[in-house]
Amino acid sequence: MCGIFGIVANEDFDLGKALIEAGKRLSYRGYDSVGCATVAADRTIDLRKDVGQINAVSERMRFDEMRGRRGIVQLRWATFGTPATRNAQPHLDCDGDMVGAHNGNIVNNVELREAFIAEGHTVRGENDGETCVHAVERHFDRCGDMVEAIRLAYADLNGDYAFVITHRDENRLYAIKKGSGLVVGLGDGVTCCSSDLPSILPITRRTLRVRDGEVVVLWPEGFELRSVTDGSVIAREPEVYHGGMAAAEKGGYPHFMLKEIHEQPQLAGELLHLLDNSTDAPKFVEMLRQSDPLFFVGCGTSYHACLLGAYYVNKLAGKVAVPALPQQFTEQYGNCLGKAASVVFVSQSGETKDVLNAVKVARARGATCLGMVNVIGSSLTHVTDLHLPLACGYEISVPATKTFLNQVIMFLYLADRLGTMTAGAGLVPAQGDHKGAPLHALPDLLARTIELTAPAAERVAARLKAWDDMYYLGYGLTHPIALEGALKLKEITYAHCEGIFSSEFKHGPLSAVRPGYPVTFITAPDDVEMMINHVNEVTCREGLAIAIAEEDERLRKNVNEYLVLPPAGQLLNPILATVAVQLVAYHAATARGIDPDFPRNLSKTLTVD
Repeated sequence: MCGIFGIVANEDFDLGKALIEAGKRLSYRGYDSVGCATVAADRTIDLRKDVGQINAVSERMRFDEMRGRRGIVQLRWATFGTPATRNAQPHLDCDGDMVGAHNGNIVNNVELREAFIAEGHTVRGENDGETCVHAVERHFDRCGDMVEAIRLAYADLNGDYAFVITHRDENRLYAIKKGSGLVVGLGDGVTCCSSDLPSILPITRRTLRVRDGEVVVLWPEGFELRSVTDGSVIAREPEVYHGGMAAAEKGGYPHFMLKEIHEQPQLAGELLHLLDNSTDAPKFVEMLRQSDPLFFVGCGTSYHACLLGAYYVNKLAGKVAVPALPQQFTEQYGNCLGKAASVVFVSQSGETKDVLNAVKVARARGATCLGMVNVIGSSLTHVTDLHLPLACGYEISVPATKTFLNQVIMFLYLADRLGTMTAGAGLVPAQGDHKGAPLHALPDLLARTIELTAPAAERVAARLKAWDDMYYLGYGLTHPIALEGALKLKEITYAHCEGIFSSEFKHGPLSAVRPGYPVTFITAPDDVEMMINHVNEVTCREGLAIAIAEEDERLRKNVNEYLVLPPAGQLLNPILATVAVQLVAYHAATARGIDPDFPRNLSKTLTVD
């Protein structure tokens, strides 16, 4: 979730100080390196960048001494290329005539880099932001027009991104949007653009939202929007932003948790694009195929993703994967590891000490260690043989939402490819088969799920407010989502909620049911008949039965509340149900007056035993 900011003025000024302040206002997005570029009236480009936090890097690189009429600051969250100075943004073109930076993922980055190298370009790193600059340079060298070059580069760059670039010979900035956010600010003799509003508001509140497929040209006194399709001018009036800074940082949402829930459809699409174009994903799948035994290891939310991943690998590839907590893995399976074993370690932060301890055990026994991690450059990426990025950007709210969702999507993707490799099965067909919707339909299905379930989630949360004890039940594939839904409620409502396999409810926990007692049933389409049996164990004792499922008349007749999921089939249903349980937990917390972003006693990164 990188952040970019660009500014253009009439004359040289202390631009470095303005860029530092803009960067600080984007730092909530998360990053591992920082860079500033300025262009002075004499056409000199000054580029300074390094790995680290903005305060330390700006002091070390003396950003505050930088002057110019145009400037770009970028905070990079690593996906392509390790956190290193060569991969920090902004980037220069081959001749040092252009400088630019991006926010997002160029999923065909590897292929484009190879092409640029073959064409004789000076490629200095592995970062896809540099790929954007070379893509524009390639076409500019042929046509000599920046807008035309950007339009042509747009067709070469696959993925979701926003990108800003300038040529030293023109006092103009050029930016383009495809998926990622891009906002323009129009001030008095100064114009700017950014990934998000917070960095613009200290300069001006007169703003313009750039839309996908639009190029914006900025000069000190104004702007011009052009269509990427044919280069035609687009007419649109700016608006005045009246909100506060905190609301701007949260994208207008009251809490980061809700914002991050709503980011999930886009991030799911970005992850799938990334995996489709990854050279590491096929290697990862091959390592899974060769492993015996195979383990998935994670803590808390990541463990629930491991559990669902084990279901997916069994369903799609007919292979056994053992999900385990890190300490459980060490104590229960440590002595059976050998060179034929593979272990997938799953972590949002890549710094979880429990997980890193388990990696040491696995490595000592000769097992192949694989990583699934959100923070590139974290400890986990350095101690595993191969890792895949979750590509979620920075997750500010302590309860994991988008990181969990991308974990389970990645597990489904890998299981799908593993199944295709081993049995010719999988979800590969572009059109849905008997398993339901195709995997790449997920972004649209997730967006539809938010739209469908949000009102019902708020209504159900109001009914849960009076209860400090409840259950989430799942069967088969939805069992891990029951665990995750219960964990979310515990984390941010402080109520006790237990998630269990639904058929186990009658073996003891059923004794808790009394009139009005809430029990939530998360059900995939093929399991409705079985789940109705378990529902009636609750309703015949006057408990409150809540269903999270696709529309099914049989189930509806047996429950008291229903959160309807879009039709998606057995395999995608648990992923959609994840959104519903997140929304219920969020509204249950706010109904109790609790800030869901910062629950008591919890931390985002746990580096203790």
